Amino acid sequence: MHDIRQIRDNPAVFDAALARRGLEPMSSDLLALDSARRAAVTGSETALAERNAASKQVGAAKASGDEAEFERLRALVADKKDEIARLEEEARTTDAALRNRLLEIPNLPYDDVPDGMDETDNVEINRWGEPRVLDFTPVEHFDIAGVRPGMDFETAAKLSGARFVVLRGAVARIHRALAQFMLDTHTEENGLVEHMTPVLVRDAAMLGTDKLPKFGDDSFLTREGYWLIPTSEVTLTYSVAGDILDEAALPLRMVAHTLCFRSEAGSAGRDTSGMLRQHQFEKVEMVSVTHPDESRAELDRMTRCAEGILEKLDLPYRTVVLCTGDMGFGARRTNDIEVWLPGQNMYREISSCSTTADFQARRMNARFKPAAGGKPEFVHTLNGSGLAVGRCLIAVLENGQQADGSVVLPKALAPWLGGKLTLTAEGVLV
Repeated sequence: MHDIRQIRDNPAVFDAALARRGLEPMSSDLLALDSARRAAVTGSETALAERNAASKQVGAAKASGDEAEFERLRALVADKKDEIARLEEEARTTDAALRNRLLEIPNLPYDDVPDGMDETDNVEINRWGEPRVLDFTPVEHFDIAGVRPGMDFETAAKLSGARFVVLRGAVARIHRALAQFMLDTHTEENGLVEHMTPVLVRDAAMLGTDKLPKFGDDSFLTREGYWLIPTSEVTLTYSVAGDILDEAALPLRMVAHTLCFRSEAGSAGRDTSGMLRQHQFEKVEMVSVTHPDESRAELDRMTRCAEGILEKLDLPYRTVVLCTGDMGFGARRTNDIEVWLPGQNMYREISSCSTTADFQARRMNARFKPAAGGKPEFVHTLNGSGLAVGRCLIAVLENGQQADGSVVLPKALAPWLGGKLTLTAEGVLV
């Protein structure tokens, strides 16, 4: 959420940053609400002082026998009481209206974020590995002979409808191994602390991590009022809501492997085949809570953690900086990592690492106490996929596919697969 004081001090800068996102100026409307709110607050404070002064004079007028003055003062006290109530309600109403408007406005991009309209304007900053040169025509993951026995979309549709899958046998084991490999790498090599969090959260957690109100249609809501998390970014980040952390405790680096749920309301007709875009999926999510001076470096570190997983799996990838028109609602800068999928003959997103600066921290009032003293300051929060497990499974299967329908698996997975690194064309792990 934005700081209205900063908008008040630099309205032109605020509007210029919104223009980079393709949005119309908003400072005038916001400052009009702010002015009305402040006027109501000032008016109520003035009326309260006048009522208090009149109240003190009522007794003196009564004691002096000045009945006319007594009645005038008593009427004034009553009028001021009504005026105070009216102005306080006006202040509450305008404050709520201002807060609601601020909650709906996306974060402002950093100066080094490239301008652009959509994904075609993203800028590549890193590329690793070379796609295999194949002597056969590769197929998508769900069409690989050895994968078909373990990837069942028909049973999933019978159970739950479209955009679900049942994994079984060797494919299910590979999927599990990937998640364990990611977690162990992040905790043992990258210094992240493993968490297991709920997948059901209340409104406050979704609001504090900028998933509400804008993205309510993209998530699932239970009858009891709980939201199914779209990612454990929500739970990990909101775990510090309302806290005042010691500066020495920063950075907090967390990781969790959870189920994730998305309605995909805005993606009708996109990636309907296979596992690429599902309502239910698994992700290993990284979250960092940092000192403001360290968040930019932390974004680079987080990106390297995600890239390192792909390098260990020998999966070619490229990293791009999202342009202003393609960047997510809460981000000030986002690095997307795209893995090579030979079945589609293109790179596809497998991780998105973002810094929100203090955007989420303001929404959930997460602060730290400076070691040098002074008032608490807002922390900075970052999040990134490390990685999306299902998409990583797709990449491993497609990049390892052989002409006979078998799949050669990455050597890095050997400890989690009992040393078995081949999925036969019959779907058996050997």
